Amino acid sequence: MKKVLSIILILLTLVPLTKIQAEDGYDLWLRYKKISDKQLLANYRSSIKEVYLPNSDSPTIQIIKKELKIGLEGLLDKRINFTDKIDQNGTVLFVNIDNSDITLPKAINSKTQNLQEDGFLIEHTSLNNKQVILVVSKCDIGLLYGAFHFLKLIQTHHSLKEVSILENPKVEHRLLNHWDNLNRIVERGYAGFSIWQWHKLPGYVSPRYTDYARANASIGINGTVLTNVNADAFVLIPRYLKKVAAIADVLRPYGIKVYLTARFSAPMELDSLETADPLNEDVRKWWQEKVDEIYKYIPDFGGFLVKANSEGQPGPQDYNRSHAEGANMLAEALEEHGGIVMWRAFVYKSEESEDRAKQAYNEFTPLDGEFRDNVLVQVKNGPIDFQPREPFHPIFGAMPKTPLMMEFQITQEYLGLATHLVYLLKQYKECLQSDTYAKGKGSTVAKIIDGSLYQKNTSGMAGVSNIGTDRNWTGHPFAQANWYGFGRLAWDPYLSADEIAEEWLRMTFTNDRSFVKPVKKMMLSSREAAVNYMTPIGLHHIMGTGHHYGPGPWVSNLSRPEWNPVYYHQADKESLGFDRTTSGSNAVSQYHETVKEKFNNIDRCPEKLLLWFHHVDWDYEMDSGRTLWKELCYKYYKGVEMVRDVQATWQKMRTKIDKQRYEHVKSLLEIQEKEAIMWRNACVLYFQQFSEKPIPDHYKKPDKSLEYYKNLDFRYAPGNLRCE
Repeated sequence: MKKVLSIILILLTLVPLTKIQAEDGYDLWLRYKKISDKQLLANYRSSIKEVYLPNSDSPTIQIIKKELKIGLEGLLDKRINFTDKIDQNGTVLFVNIDNSDITLPKAINSKTQNLQEDGFLIEHTSLNNKQVILVVSKCDIGLLYGAFHFLKLIQTHHSLKEVSILENPKVEHRLLNHWDNLNRIVERGYAGFSIWQWHKLPGYVSPRYTDYARANASIGINGTVLTNVNADAFVLIPRYLKKVAAIADVLRPYGIKVYLTARFSAPMELDSLETADPLNEDVRKWWQEKVDEIYKYIPDFGGFLVKANSEGQPGPQDYNRSHAEGANMLAEALEEHGGIVMWRAFVYKSEESEDRAKQAYNEFTPLDGEFRDNVLVQVKNGPIDFQPREPFHPIFGAMPKTPLMMEFQITQEYLGLATHLVYLLKQYKECLQSDTYAKGKGSTVAKIIDGSLYQKNTSGMAGVSNIGTDRNWTGHPFAQANWYGFGRLAWDPYLSADEIAEEWLRMTFTNDRSFVKPVKKMMLSSREAAVNYMTPIGLHHIMGTGHHYGPGPWVSNLSRPEWNPVYYHQADKESLGFDRTTSGSNAVSQYHETVKEKFNNIDRCPEKLLLWFHHVDWDYEMDSGRTLWKELCYKYYKGVEMVRDVQATWQKMRTKIDKQRYEHVKSLLEIQEKEAIMWRNACVLYFQQFSEKPIPDHYKKPDKSLEYYKNLDFRYAPGNLRCE
């Protein structure tokens, strides 16, 4: 018996393992797995014989060498030789044209005239009678971006035979905003605690910071705001500036600057000044000295992100000063160091307002032209607050003299936290492609953000981070796509959600078309599914209080009107929706006349925004021929069906990827289905009270009462700093 068992064990060791190796998602899209297609692998090996890198002590050049070694040796399954000579075909040359003695071909020199700072050129060409691939930039950071792009070409199985790519970033400041607190709790964080281990810094610098830097550099992100917009002044004291400096030292060679959030009342809280008035000379002196101190610790400090006079945060209006006067005080202190101020336009006042959606426009547009040159006004994509669907913010196109910086939310505060699969690039693109008509047809939000519409010298895009200490960084494996996709859009706002999804899938899972095609389709429909089962036809802000988890359209007991979901849907026995037309709050008039006329007319308003702009009768006939009530039911039930379609697609992928990630996503989709049903049932039952109409017979009726859903308690939902 023992002999037979031994033979079996020996035989098992001789059988090649065909099972796909388990993965935990830590490597993100930088997996560098060996290319399984033998012919493709042979082609790449013949095209890449060795790598030329200049002899340099530059930390960035050393990072490039390390990344290429890991990447190419993993993908090609062969040792890569690095050289400082060009002596054979198949050399890949990395050339910083501002610091190189290599004579480039005339045709290449001509193309490099179009390179901007941090841009790169990848070209298959002939050099010294050798067939080579050139990766050319004007700086080392550009070469790093080029190296990551070169590796991506191989990861996604692109041919290198006639490659010719010139890439320049279209947006200057491409930042993540971490809503991370010094106690490591992340506001709206659904992937664990903050990765910044403040209690261990600067003595211990986690290797995870380097992996964070790699991931961000690979998608062109060049800045990170380390702290929450609900700022803690304590981060500005020397003890914490030393900790910030330690992080900055890790990120710097990857081209990433650190930024901090500035609490406007810091002079009072840290040094007992009697005021924080931005026109007070002592206050101005305090900020100048504080900024000078910061730059002694962090010579390339990026600047400040500021939330002021919003949700109880201190600001210049406390002293009857304007947002411009507050921002300009900080900008003046930063200017000589090259720093910037990103002043958030997310404001709403404590007193009752006729329409919260109008407040940012009303406060900021009169200040157009009053901000210093190193101030960017950071504007959320929509006028309320990162809702599943909003119209584009009316400020876009209304402040031609001021650089406007986009603020997207990568973390899924209103879109299922980190349990729902929602590919946010469809949401981002919906905003970026919107036409403001500010300078006629074609005046898209993207052209305002990249500065091209008004010829701005600076531009920016920020994303509220979804990163935490979870092993896979983002909680949900597919939430990684939103981090990746944000970076790609910040680099180029004109890329499509489709092509970004395909890149990410090929790099993160597999190049198998039988996987990529159906899963990409699944991703591209996922945001619409979430809108359907949460907030269809323009409904908005009907989530549970505080935690924003699950439905709460019935909430009406909060102290401020605009905190209550009933404020936003305005349901009554006759109709549903918020009237923002010229006969209502007149929010439509904040848009250009062409856009205003479309939104103001109930017959021309896009149905996906109908209840955002109109108070609509329950019997109003929709484009489908259904009444508003029946269309509302259709959308809620359709949303659940779409989640089930995603589940069905995913089940077919079981054998195409590793079991660990497959099972993780499968489990989360089961949660998403249950929560979509909760959303559907709760909202249909709630709105039925007002319509007094039956749920159409062909739909399965809710098996729980409305009171059941009202009594659900989610006080400890993650990412919420309050426990309502």
